[in-house]
Amino acid sequence: MRRAAAGVCLLAVASGALKAQSEVETLVDRAAAYVEEFQRRFGSMVTEERYEQSVNDAVAIGTRTRPQFERVTLVSDFLLVLVPGEGWMPFRDVFERNGQKVRDREERLARLFLNGASRSSVDQARQIMLEGARYNIGTIERTINLPTLPMVYVTPAHRNRFRFDLGKRDGDDGTVVEFHEVRGPTYISSRDNRDMPSTGRFFLDEATGAIRRTELDVEDSTVEAHIKVVYRLDDSLGVWVPVRMDERYRDRRTTSEVRGTATYSRFRKFQVNTSEEVAQ
Repeated sequence: MRRAAAGVCLLAVASGALKAQSEVETLVDRAAAYVEEFQRRFGSMVTEERYEQSVNDAVAIGTRTRPQFERVTLVSDFLLVLVPGEGWMPFRDVFERNGQKVRDREERLARLFLNGASRSSVDQARQIMLEGARYNIGTIERTINLPTLPMVYVTPAHRNRFRFDLGKRDGDDGTVVEFHEVRGPTYISSRDNRDMPSTGRFFLDEATGAIRRTELDVEDSTVEAHIKVVYRLDDSLGVWVPVRMDERYRDRRTTSEVRGTATYSRFRKFQVNTSEEVAQ
């Protein structure tokens, strides 16, 4: 009788696990469909990003150390562009630093892609990104400070890298789906090409798969990064757009810590023709 009871118990546990797995797969399917629609709609828009960064370092003075702080506020244009063969790529163009113009305020990125995502336009946009990156402060190099980055994890191109699990519901922000990157090469890597697995959570609308919040954690033996993004429903677009990104980076080899808060506003449309192939 005891064996029979144990068998029934094991069957119940297995049945519950299969049900939970089926539920999370359904949710991820809905999220993937939503991301496809989000990229299509958000990919024809430019938004203004106000990005406040601060660095906290400890500076040696004789046998003592004292904290040293640095702050900067950057204002940029931010947009997504569909690049044939490479998928949706985010671009950032800084035009103001600490209230001072670093260039004339013009929508350079939007104009680059008005006639299609050619190799020339993509290369120019990447150069603009590199120009703007020099205004970042701190010694920790950051290339994942992009609000929409975790969205690609549910897309067919990258989904098989991850394990998805149901998490506990968190207030009014929807159903929680946790993700763990379990296969390499990882989506994010270090400068010397070391794998840096991602973990985190999506907060989803259960009925539509709309992403309301994301939490991303990436770390290895040298550095750790934590990025949270909050979305808000834009009635005119019919999608949840990013409105705030909070991030924290810590260099484990030193005492350096970088924090950032970016807010997004002035969402405006532009038309991109992506029919032109990008020459390799």
